[in-house]
Amino acid sequence: MRKIRDVLRLSAAGMSKRKIAASLGVSATAAGECIRRARRAGLSWPVPEGLTDEALEARLYRPPTVGAKNRRPQPDWAAVHRELRRPGVTLQLLWEEHRAAYPDGYGYSRYCELYGAWAARLSPTMRQSHVAGERMFVDYAGTTLEVMDGSTGEVLIAQLFVASLGATSYTYAEATWTQGLSDWIGSHTRAFAFIGGVTAVVVSDNLRSGVTKACFYEPAINRTYAEMAAHYNTAIVPARPYRARDKAKVEVAVQIATRFIVAKLRNRQFFSLSALNVAIAELVAQLNNRVSRHLGASRRALFDEIERAALKPLPAEPYVFAEWKECRVGLDYHVEIEKHYYSVPHQLLREKVWARITARTIEVFHCGKRVAAHVRSSSDRKHTTVREHMPSSHRRYADWTPERLRRSAAEIGRRTSALIATILRERTHPEQGFRACVGILRLAKTYGHERLEAACGRALEIGARSYSSVNSILKNNLDRQQPATPTDGPAIEHDNIRGPTYFH
Repeated sequence: MRKIRDVLRLSAAGMSKRKIAASLGVSATAAGECIRRARRAGLSWPVPEGLTDEALEARLYRPPTVGAKNRRPQPDWAAVHRELRRPGVTLQLLWEEHRAAYPDGYGYSRYCELYGAWAARLSPTMRQSHVAGERMFVDYAGTTLEVMDGSTGEVLIAQLFVASLGATSYTYAEATWTQGLSDWIGSHTRAFAFIGGVTAVVVSDNLRSGVTKACFYEPAINRTYAEMAAHYNTAIVPARPYRARDKAKVEVAVQIATRFIVAKLRNRQFFSLSALNVAIAELVAQLNNRVSRHLGASRRALFDEIERAALKPLPAEPYVFAEWKECRVGLDYHVEIEKHYYSVPHQLLREKVWARITARTIEVFHCGKRVAAHVRSSSDRKHTTVREHMPSSHRRYADWTPERLRRSAAEIGRRTSALIATILRERTHPEQGFRACVGILRLAKTYGHERLEAACGRALEIGARSYSSVNSILKNNLDRQQPATPTDGPAIEHDNIRGPTYFH
């Protein structure tokens, strides 16, 4: 309108249309049209004082009068907008259906122009065009909720998870204690159960629980999050960093949830997370049943009409949360997971493996293949070992237990049993004497039970408690010699004289 006023001013000054066009940067035709419209409207320069730009535009560009015989049927743009959310539906198809019903209706170009003008007046929530069943947007609200611990009076903070479907804005919300991985995954599984199906894509924020590396081109998805997506046959597409418009749907859903959930609960007191979620579920139902003033239908009605049938079916069983951890196999062919050691095949020494951790099981994978599975243990710094994972030499050693050693020693004789019991008793841990006991018992294969029994008796007499001592006695035939008697002692008794028993 500023240029229109300048055209009228320069024309009143006697300037030609070409010079006016060159001066103002408009075409000569446009300048002439403006001058002609002013003459038809009875306007001249200067224009009446107080004539606003809106009033000037109304006088120069009056809308054409449409006679009754030229009035065309107006499409229901809200219904057109809803139909466009159905898979495969286009404006071309809807226009053809409109013309079939109203042969004197708008042409295709005018039809599209009018729909575009109508859609431009919608709120940002409805401006985006999403195909039914295609996307679910998820995020946490910035505003938190409070839960009071009834026993201590401490105020605990709960997070608000929000999910919104792209085509209908059907919304789910719940409170969790944290934004950690287990709560993040659990909220997804409950959101899928709430809507009764799965979308083709889940659009998430670059939350650390779901995205290990935020990148504009190739974001890295947390392995547990990716496993959950595979279980539900969907895909995770994180929003681009610093691009809020990529997840505008959930941004608006978070805003609405803050207003219709957090604000309404601000004066209520809750003493458990479950009680808080019951109240949230009631408000979510109210929110989904509210009729939109733009579309004339509620989120639930739109969901039932458009989106429910387009969703993928839920799997037979919900996803069981499992955390993944990359580990390196130690020299003892065990991996450490939460202060406990679990065995893997000994061939994987020093190899990198992935551990899948659930509440009850530990599974170990190498190159995508499961190589070990254990029941999860809560014992700190203890070992869980599968016999098949051990080398053959370790396996033979592992077959020996204190009870078996004592039983085998008793079969040889009383003195052998006494020596084995003494070795096991004198060690801080019985396992420390296993090798010595196994070695002593295996000497029976070479020297026989009688000689081993005699050698063990002689070892007890001289205070020997090792495999090497018993082996030396047998090798030097000392077990066949009679033990020294008191008469065999030295002629002179003195504290500095050791006697023959000192050397055996």
